[in-house]
Amino acid sequence: MKQQSLLRPRTKKRWQSLCTVSALLILLCANPTQACGELPANKIRRIVRHKKADIGIALRYKDQAFALADTPVYPLMSVFKVHVAMAALHKMEHVHIALDDSVTVGPEYWHPDTYSPMRDQAPNIATRHTTYRELLTYTVSHSDNNTCDFLIDFAGGIDRVDAYIRSLGIDAFQLTETEKTMHEDILNCYDNRSSPLAVVQLLEKLYTEPLLTAEHFRFLEHLLLTCSTGQNKLKAGLPPHIPLAHKTGHSDRTAEGVMIGDTDVGVIYLPNGERCYLAVLVKDSREHEATHARIMARVARIIYRSLR
Repeated sequence: MKQQSLLRPRTKKRWQSLCTVSALLILLCANPTQACGELPANKIRRIVRHKKADIGIALRYKDQAFALADTPVYPLMSVFKVHVAMAALHKMEHVHIALDDSVTVGPEYWHPDTYSPMRDQAPNIATRHTTYRELLTYTVSHSDNNTCDFLIDFAGGIDRVDAYIRSLGIDAFQLTETEKTMHEDILNCYDNRSSPLAVVQLLEKLYTEPLLTAEHFRFLEHLLLTCSTGQNKLKAGLPPHIPLAHKTGHSDRTAEGVMIGDTDVGVIYLPNGERCYLAVLVKDSREHEATHARIMARVARIIYRSLR
């Protein structure tokens, strides 16, 4: 299944120019001795060869970059919860809401047929009194879909989340769907999409620019470092003592057996004090999920061994 064939007609033209830009980025890194320096570009390419899936990879390390198949068509899946959390924290700063301020989440948010660890802790409670800290923790660290949709509404809607990320200078992505709308129609998962490099750029900006207050950055960093999902993905390729701040995501499969998206993006804390920003995004795969995880782990392992 080809990448472009699944773009919705209403957005296909919009993405043609972005794909052209992304193709240029691939050319910049095509020769690892010129653009990628110490980055293990050829080894990474060999990992994804002959796979029954579209796989995009991007990484940045100091002033070096590598991008493979870097087009803005990869479904983000739950990775977009990082975008949502950043937009929500930005809103909290703007309206002077503290992390431990109380908030009430009504029954309209506790959908039963979706992944929601917070709901499952007390399934019979219709209205919950909690804090923004707890909602963000469940959304980012534990990938709760219901708390994510509450934070989207708090931030002003998914269009506001999209606009906030664009205001940071990131544009090779699109956010139009909530967790609810993606569950209503699995094909909506294609509409929250990004290039791998755009996700890497967002992570790098989060770490190197004052996008959030110091308190909020440290809190979000902690949530990424304590991510409880996808332990067999990027994390599995690193030694246990090497910190990884990351966010994962995956879709269900279509009726034809195609997995729309499987993702892991993160920040590797290297022993030399540097950080490597990495994204591995899988699209339209007929491979098993375990194969995706092995690919991600191998990419992380090769990068770590090359840059440590």
